[in-house]
Amino acid sequence: MDQDDDQYRWESATGNAINQNNRRKELAQLPNVRLGMMRHRYVVLDMSDAMKDQDLRPNRLFCSIELLKEFIFMYFDSNPTISNRLNNHTKETYQECEGEASIQNALEMGLQTLKHMPKYSSREMLFVLGCLTTCDPANILQTLKICKENEIRCSVISLSAEVRVFRKLCVDTKGIFHVIMDSTLDKFESSLVRMDFPKYRTYTTSNANISTTSSNSAKHEKASMCMCHLEQRGGINGFSIGDYFCPTCESKYWELPTECSICHLTLVSAPHLARSYHFLFPIEQFIEVTRDELPSQKCFACQHAFDEQKHKSIFKCTSCNNIFCFECDLFIHGTIFTCPGCIRYAQLK
Repeated sequence: MDQDDDQYRWESATGNAINQNNRRKELAQLPNVRLGMMRHRYVVLDMSDAMKDQDLRPNRLFCSIELLKEFIFMYFDSNPTISNRLNNHTKETYQECEGEASIQNALEMGLQTLKHMPKYSSREMLFVLGCLTTCDPANILQTLKICKENEIRCSVISLSAEVRVFRKLCVDTKGIFHVIMDSTLDKFESSLVRMDFPKYRTYTTSNANISTTSSNSAKHEKASMCMCHLEQRGGINGFSIGDYFCPTCESKYWELPTECSICHLTLVSAPHLARSYHFLFPIEQFIEVTRDELPSQKCFACQHAFDEQKHKSIFKCTSCNNIFCFECDLFIHGTIFTCPGCIRYAQLK
């Protein structure tokens, strides 16, 4: 019985610590800050011998690939203004793990492209590493300095342990550093979820002008060829009526989002902007209340009665004054981004 009590107390303390940590992360999302909505990101996966380790079943490489597939799908769903070619980023690549990893070579490859990206977009690199060393051809600290100068935000998820150069890379570029502490995939998955949200702008240079006009679908009497088929020499199959036209140069495109190959304007549709709306105007944080202040004894969202042992933290929406449990609070702020109580009262008006 004593052993069971100790186990219960340990699980309860662990659960409370996790809840408090998740809440701190939620509150850390600063409101009313400028976010980098137009994002350019490289994902770098370690393919060294260290990825053969089986602390993650069946091995680190397999788990990383499967979780990265889910991350890419979620990333494109949450950031629809990036691209519509999801399949190009999720194709299977079977390669044998061998040798040692070189973080400097990966940074150099990313720099070649990201440093030419416009200032109004974010430049990011995400590293998923299982190695504890980096085998570089030159001084990696010099490359880190160049990344910082070009405002490239680098984040690292380490599957082994903390390495000083990895943490320095994240600190200098204002990225996120995570170490997977156990053999379960929950921490790994939650770390990837945190990489999904756009980060606040850290640019020190002057802002670049960007047109916020979305391209509209327009119909013309005569068939014309879109730019993508013209570049690919699509022949007669590239002719069509309608599609989308750039508001600046009138170039034609058959799918959105894309970047105009003539004037380099990012073309998006109204639904794409609407799906990114919750990033720009996030729902306000709920306030924690005591049991003496509860107007109701059950959660407004899940309708479960509050239990003293299970529901240590209870929250209230400052707009509609409805009460929510901790799980529903996280779900509202992390998934649906809308208060169900506020929606209900808006419909009743």
